[in-house]
Amino acid sequence: MNNKTFLETGIAYLELVRKHKPIIHHLTNSVTINDCANCVLALGGSPIMADEEEEIEDIVSIASCLVLNIGTLTKRTLASMVAAGKAAHKRAIPIVLDPVGAGASQFRTKAVQLLLQEVKPSVLRGNLSEIRCIAGLNVQTRGVDASTEDAMGDLEQEKSLARALATRLSCVVAITGAIDIVSDGIITVTISNGRARLASVTGTGCMSTSLVGTFCSVGDDLLVSTVMGIMCMGIAGELGEMVCPHRGLGSFHQSLIDQISLLDAQTLLSRGNINVQ
Repeated sequence: MNNKTFLETGIAYLELVRKHKPIIHHLTNSVTINDCANCVLALGGSPIMADEEEEIEDIVSIASCLVLNIGTLTKRTLASMVAAGKAAHKRAIPIVLDPVGAGASQFRTKAVQLLLQEVKPSVLRGNLSEIRCIAGLNVQTRGVDASTEDAMGDLEQEKSLARALATRLSCVVAITGAIDIVSDGIITVTISNGRARLASVTGTGCMSTSLVGTFCSVGDDLLVSTVMGIMCMGIAGELGEMVCPHRGLGSFHQSLIDQISLLDAQTLLSRGNINVQ
């Protein structure tokens, strides 16, 4: 699949999202939960943010994708995530895992290991430090942010890491950063969209994960869906900066939802900067 065909497939998925308004079940970060819900709505989906274990089976039964984000993890929500993951497998719906802060504490790291074993996600999206931790490499964590010390300094090395982990976990792996990398172990895609300001706003990583989940809810090709979710956030960042170049981060933050809601085929084809290998 060449770059244009890849984008055209993703655009068809966006049309399906807006036509069917799929329900995206989140057990997610309480810091960013409102932003995640709004970006799913802006793209055309329908978010539901239910984390009580007693209702998990009912909610999963009506959802088209499950998004798990450990940003504000507790023992209670971890148990709910495992239950939700098992229910999602019964229904054969995609599961997207965001391992926020993996490596920052033993609790988080062990929780991610548990989710990988018990839930077996369809897509894993994290920053380089989080992905390195999951791969068993040494990390210099900075809380929930990627550490500059963990930068490999070589895009080919990072692509190899994504491919190897995708093969090992039998899922799509996405490493987000200045250049995003997405691999299913066979095909690897780099995404060169976005702006540096995205890293200065809380929640853009979580929002990207929610966008990935929304595309996965309708798309047969999870690699394409993952690339589209991450690329859409990058393009929203570019357009948001154009709209408010001299305003502060609050205005930029607000503009992201606007730009996601306005994305269309022409914008994605003209601005999508991907390389499929």
